[in-house]
Amino acid sequence: MELDRMNGVKRTDYCGTLTENDIGKKVVVCGWVQRQRDLGGLIFVDLRDRTGILQLAFDDGTDSAVFEKAAQLRSEFVCMATGTIRMRSSINPELPTGKIEVEVTDLRILGASETPPFEILPDSAANEELRLTYRYLDLRRAPLQRNILMRHKITKVTRDYFDENGFIEIETPTLIKSTPEGARDYLVPSRVHHGSFFALPQSPQLYKQLLMLSGFDRYMQIARCYRDEDLRADRQPEFTQIDLEMSFVEKEDVFAIAEGYVKRLFHEVLGVEVPTPLPRMTYTDAMENYGSDKPDIRFDMTIRDLSDVVENCGFSVFSSTVQNGGTVRAITAKNAANVYTRKEIDKLTEEAKGIGAKGLAYIRWVDEQPACSFAKFMTEADMQAILERTGAQRGDVVLIVADRKKTALSVLGALRLTVARKLDLIPTDDYRFLWITEFPFFEYNEETGRWDAMHHPFTKPLDECIPFLDSAPEKVFADAYDLVLNGVELSSGSIRITDPALQKHMFEALGLSDEEAHQKFGFLTDAFRYGAPPHGGMGIGLDRLVMLMCGCDSLRDVIAFPKVSNSGELMSGAPSAVDENQLQDLAIALLDSESKEQADCLSSSKNA
Repeated sequence: MELDRMNGVKRTDYCGTLTENDIGKKVVVCGWVQRQRDLGGLIFVDLRDRTGILQLAFDDGTDSAVFEKAAQLRSEFVCMATGTIRMRSSINPELPTGKIEVEVTDLRILGASETPPFEILPDSAANEELRLTYRYLDLRRAPLQRNILMRHKITKVTRDYFDENGFIEIETPTLIKSTPEGARDYLVPSRVHHGSFFALPQSPQLYKQLLMLSGFDRYMQIARCYRDEDLRADRQPEFTQIDLEMSFVEKEDVFAIAEGYVKRLFHEVLGVEVPTPLPRMTYTDAMENYGSDKPDIRFDMTIRDLSDVVENCGFSVFSSTVQNGGTVRAITAKNAANVYTRKEIDKLTEEAKGIGAKGLAYIRWVDEQPACSFAKFMTEADMQAILERTGAQRGDVVLIVADRKKTALSVLGALRLTVARKLDLIPTDDYRFLWITEFPFFEYNEETGRWDAMHHPFTKPLDECIPFLDSAPEKVFADAYDLVLNGVELSSGSIRITDPALQKHMFEALGLSDEEAHQKFGFLTDAFRYGAPPHGGMGIGLDRLVMLMCGCDSLRDVIAFPKVSNSGELMSGAPSAVDENQLQDLAIALLDSESKEQADCLSSSKNA
C-alpha cells in the first residue's frame, strides 16, 4: 500500500475535544483506527487519539476515491481526515463524542499496521507479559494513557507548588560514590578508573544536604532513584521521588509544607478536599494497634493485647508464651462468622504460618455460644474475659496469635488487611493520610549481631534520647517521620544531624570506625566543619502517589516502561549481554558457571 503525505495539512483539533457546539465546523483530525465498519454504501471509522474517539463517516455523498481509501482502513492504521462536524443519525451515549461525527471530504493514510498481537481495547484480555512485550501498543489503551496524563498533571502541580513556596529545583548527579543506604546499589564500572565503580543513587540524600550547606535553603527535585532489590506491586528498581530539603526548620515546618502540597494536589487534580492538619501516630502506637508502620486507617479492627488476660489460663500455648516473654494478641472481625467458615479460617491459618506464626487460634461466634479452637482448656471466666477484651459479639470472628511480640504484631497486621479485603471493608474513594512519627533510631540486625540505622545515619535522634546512645540503643527514637496514605508509605524523612560531634557519636554507636565513616561519608562530614544550618526534609514517592490517585493496584500501570519481577524489561530485552570489546574496555571478565558457583559459596561463607 502506498502511503500518503501530509503535504502541509495540519491537525486543527483532537478527537475527544469536539462537541455539539462544533457542528458545522471544518476540522482536520489525526489518529489511529480503533475499528472500521463497512456496511456497503456506508463506512464508519472510529478514530482514536489520546483525548478520545471520534466517528468518521463515509457515504454516497463522499468522493469515490476517498470512499475507496476508507475501505482499505484496518485497526491501528494511522490516518488524517478532513471534513465537517455534523450530528450523528445514531447516537452512542457511551462516548463523550457520541452525538457527532465527521463528514469526511479528504482522507490520508499515513501509516499501515499489521494485525497487532492483541486488540487495543480499554479492558484488554491479553495477559500482562504479552502487553509489556509490546508496551508501545499497550500504551495506546485509554486507561494507561489517562494514567500517564494524570502523572504529567501531578508533576506540573508539584513544580508549581514548590516554586511558589520558594523552592529551587536543582539536579544532582546520577553517577555517584557508593554509600550504604539500606538497599543494594546498582554499580557502574568506570572505563577510566579500572576496578572502580560509580553507583546509581538510591536517593539524592547526601547531595541535598550539601546543598543546604551551600546556602540553597529550599531545594526540590523530581529525582530518579535506583535500588537493586526484589520487586513487588509498589516497588520498581528505578523510581521517581519528589525530593525536598529545607534549612532553618524543625519537623513542624516540614509537615506544614508537605500538608500544603497534598491539599493543593488533591484539590487541583481530583477535586478532593484533604482536611489538614493531618492526623499523627507514633511508630509504637502504629505497631501496637495495627501491626504495621504504614497502617491503613480507612477501617477499624485494631489489635488487642490479651497477654494479661491469658497469662494464667489453662491453655498452655497462651500461658507459656506470656511467661516466656512473648505476647498474645487478637483482632476481631465484626459480622464475619458467616463469611469465615472453618474452611476459610484454615486458609487464614496457613497464611499466618507462611508469614512466621506458629499457628492461629480463633473464636467463631455463630450460635448461642461461641465456637472456639481452645475452649476445652479455658474456664468460663477466662473465656468471658477474652470476649470482653476483644469486644466480640454474636456473629463475630476473633483471630489470636501467641508468639514473640514482633511476630504476633506483624502477622495480625497482615491478617487484618486480608480479612478487610475479604469482607469488603475498605472504601475505594476515601483518602486517609497519616503521619507516623518517633521511629526507633536503631534496628537490631540478627544476622550481623549489630544495631543498624532504621533510616540513615544522618537522622537526628530526639534530644531526650541522646543519653541512651551507648547504654540502651533500643530506647533511642529518631526525629523521623513517614507520610502514609491508605496503608502505603508515600514519604520518608527526618530532621538531620548537623553537629559534627553528635554525628561522630552516631557513627560510633553504629559500629563504624573513624576510618570507615570517613571513607564512606567523608565528603559530607568534612562539609559539616564549615558551618551547617539546621535542616530536614523528605522524599515523596511520585510513582506510588500517582498509583493511589489513579486507583491502580500496581506501579506498572503508571510508569511508561516498567520492569517486571526479575527487574527486566520485556519490550527491549534489558538487561542484555554486551560485546566482549566493551568488557575489555572496562577491564571486566565474566566468570564461567563453575567459577561463579564457587564465588557464590565463598560469599555465603563470609556472610555467615
